Amino acid sequence: MGETTGGGWRRAGFAGAAIGVLAAGAAAGVAVERLTVGRSVRQKARLALDATGPYGTLRGTPGRALADDGTVLAYETDGAGGTGAADGARVVDGAGEAGRTGVAEGSGEAPVTVVFSHGFCLSQDSWHYQREALRGRVRTVFWDQRGHGRSARGPEEPVTIDRLGRDLKAVIDAAAPEGPLVLVGHSMGGMTVMALADRHPELIRDRVVGVALIGTSAGRLEEVSYGLPLAGVNAVRRVLPGVLRALGSQAELVEKGRRATADLFAGLVKKYSFASKDVDPAVVRFAERMIESVPVDVVAAFYPAFGAHDKLAALAAFRDLPALALAGDQDLVTPASHTEAIAEALPGSRLVVVPDAGHLVMLERPGAVTDALTALLARAGEGPDNG
Repeated sequence: MGETTGGGWRRAGFAGAAIGVLAAGAAAGVAVERLTVGRSVRQKARLALDATGPYGTLRGTPGRALADDGTVLAYETDGAGGTGAADGARVVDGAGEAGRTGVAEGSGEAPVTVVFSHGFCLSQDSWHYQREALRGRVRTVFWDQRGHGRSARGPEEPVTIDRLGRDLKAVIDAAAPEGPLVLVGHSMGGMTVMALADRHPELIRDRVVGVALIGTSAGRLEEVSYGLPLAGVNAVRRVLPGVLRALGSQAELVEKGRRATADLFAGLVKKYSFASKDVDPAVVRFAERMIESVPVDVVAAFYPAFGAHDKLAALAAFRDLPALALAGDQDLVTPASHTEAIAEALPGSRLVVVPDAGHLVMLERPGAVTDALTALLARAGEGPDNG
């Protein structure tokens, strides 16, 4: 086996750790065990956490959308009223007052549909708490971005944010072809929503009654330091695209390295995902599993899109709509200043900065996010009739 194989294993280990840092920049983490605990004990603890809690078990009615390049995109719908049908629903805002979600109950018109788009290295299951809270109260659609969750990867690489916007349009056409829409996006999912607005402003004008942009950015991501010295971050940015291309061609070896450096991976991703010390370890382990499920070559295919992302002008499509701009106050990936910039561009927005929360705010502080979304639904129901 010799030196070559051993060297390759070490390189894969370091590469896996590097990919862990990258994935953490847009996704999830796991609780860091004390260094005094042995690796086998930590592995057993991770396995025990995998069996804890209901995270990732909520399922709806499955469907498939076909992207314009032939890629199969998986989505699930949950109906209002607990029936699975597209009937009207009422929601309660944060103050406890009932609001209408775009259509009167029993009116016979299509109800509002809330479409959730997840972030990089996550899946539709990242909305677990919001899905649980809204189930039976409003019609929802949850989908997996290409290369994530149950969706196919597709032929186009590298993957652009504009490509993801076209994918979202395909999902809407398949899962909610009529009636008013509320669009919700976290991180890369928020960028996807902006790309949809950029390409299809007529859809926003005619059907969208509200939008929520959570832990995301309209651009200038090259200025984010991730809490690290700027000079070091800039050096990494110069070499990372080439490194990722090389790693993507050795995916199997890198995945072995990522597994071999699981403890380091876990600590790094938690740093960039959660800010508080009281996060349920089962939640952070659930989030880590979502990251682990995304192959390294998919990570490599998506990475260049973030540096090229610039959709500030696209926000104009949402200017006259009820909007929510929400972020954790300690988000190191898409800092709260980026959310504040989005709110400034949207006069109809409500800015919510959640204290003691990081990038995965919807898992870390689910009550705050669900309350803000529910209030948005109430506001959307009071807007013009787009049904």
